[in-house]
Amino acid sequence: MKNSRPVSCNPTNNNVAFSLSEMSTSGYTPKAKAKGKAYWHWNTTKTKLDFPAVIVFCCFFFVFGFLCSSLRSQGSGVRQRGRQLLNSAEYELMGHGKTGDDSISVIPFQVISWRPRAFYFPKFATLEQCQHIINLAKPYLAPSKLALRKGESEGRQDVRTSMGTFLSVSDDPTGVLDAIEEKIAKATKLPRTHYEHFNVLRYELGQKYDSHLDAFPVEQYGPQKSQRVATFLVYLSEVEGGGETAFPFENGLNMDGSYDFKKCIGLKVKPRIGDGFLFYSLFPNNTIDTASLHTSCPVIKGEKWVVTKWIRDQKDFF
Repeated sequence: MKNSRPVSCNPTNNNVAFSLSEMSTSGYTPKAKAKGKAYWHWNTTKTKLDFPAVIVFCCFFFVFGFLCSSLRSQGSGVRQRGRQLLNSAEYELMGHGKTGDDSISVIPFQVISWRPRAFYFPKFATLEQCQHIINLAKPYLAPSKLALRKGESEGRQDVRTSMGTFLSVSDDPTGVLDAIEEKIAKATKLPRTHYEHFNVLRYELGQKYDSHLDAFPVEQYGPQKSQRVATFLVYLSEVEGGGETAFPFENGLNMDGSYDFKKCIGLKVKPRIGDGFLFYSLFPNNTIDTASLHTSCPVIKGEKWVVTKWIRDQKDFF
């Protein structure tokens, strides 16, 4: 045939190095055997590939296979390395105070102090919610107790003269307490699993709670499984006179040792029905902020209702 020629397969034959490069993709047939040598008859036009072309060809198939493997992995649900924003709205930054929740879009607040860190939340609860919590707590009120130091007894009850009770979210089938606790979580960005039960308190004429810390100094109260990080108050009633929440050590004042712990001085927050108040008892390094020392001033006229939510740094409380 016009385009065919015999090529020796003898290893000593110099032509063998080129036999594969001269092979046709259309097939070949043996022609004859002569003198111990095998000859092949090529039935198509030869295609000659040099060594660099073979390397390029192999690299192409390697890259192609890698890309196909990656696409198949993504299609089969393998987790991708980065999160993809599928909605253009996700690119937009939320405004100041926004939570991203449809039910509560904005929780306004005011910075009251940086030492202690204290924040005021006007109109945090509705009038109906406040009255509901009062009605829920009334049947269970009892004299408020103290967390006693080592060696102390209940003989110091003159320090705290209010009436109170503890309520959990499960005690309220209407869902009001659940809604308040959820809103506190959104305002503080602290998990509900770290919350103590609600402590509802009533202060009548002359009743008060002398200066104290909500966090527990280990040297006075012994080791705790967790510590109180912050306190969130919701004022449930208007007070005609007195009843303020006061911080005598605010901004480092009155720390010279001469302060009378029964005096109601320093930064004062007047109760207003439905308003919320948050302050932190710990610094970010988990040490106690002594400026968080506070008192519930004596009620001079009327009565005061407040609900307290203590927030811990861990799930285990005691």
